[in-house]
Amino acid sequence: LVSTVHALIVGLFCLYILWFDDAVNADPVWGDPNLVKLNVAITCGYLLYDLLLLACNWSTMGDSFFVCHHLAALYAYGYVLTRGVLPYFANFRLISELSTPFVNQRWFFEALAYPRSHQLVVANGVAMAVAFFLVRIAVMPPYWAKVFGTFGTPAFESLGLGAQVAWIMSCVCLDVLNVIWMYKIARGCYRVITGSGGKKKGNKVGPAEPNHINNHLD
Repeated sequence: LVSTVHALIVGLFCLYILWFDDAVNADPVWGDPNLVKLNVAITCGYLLYDLLLLACNWSTMGDSFFVCHHLAALYAYGYVLTRGVLPYFANFRLISELSTPFVNQRWFFEALAYPRSHQLVVANGVAMAVAFFLVRIAVMPPYWAKVFGTFGTPAFESLGLGAQVAWIMSCVCLDVLNVIWMYKIARGCYRVITGSGGKKKGNKVGPAEPNHINNHLD
């Protein structure tokens, strides 16, 4: 529930900033970061909460992929909060949160013991795969085109090496994780739609991979 509420607040706020914050859109590296810093602060609070939750329940929820994801995001967002740099790019990354409600709904269906062949489970699995692709994979080309467009500019040079490394390396890590998760989700969705997956021991539903209790693909 916390994850879903966070995703809706941050995701919708992200779209508002992208559409209406002219200062950020005009200067993606040094534009007015006030609204973005608020959105990023909400996300950092959630990421810290989620890391604590994972640590306290590692035997059932623990996953090294999620820890790497959260640490990479916190590392990059720390520069946004402390220096106010890269507001457009920091905010753009938060579009990915719009896929989280579908991922979380999968967990609810599993907790309620819905069969994987149930229409609602299948529909949510397909919606999850589509949403995940649109907000995490399809946005990569325009995002990286914008990133490469800043290389060599005075604004980029003024960031300094530390911020440049944090920005690029964290984005690479997050996108690699998203590609891995997209592959698992697409594979699971295909199996359910074609009926070729079959039931697995201890698994009542599974419209998408990864197939375990932790559903924090955010």
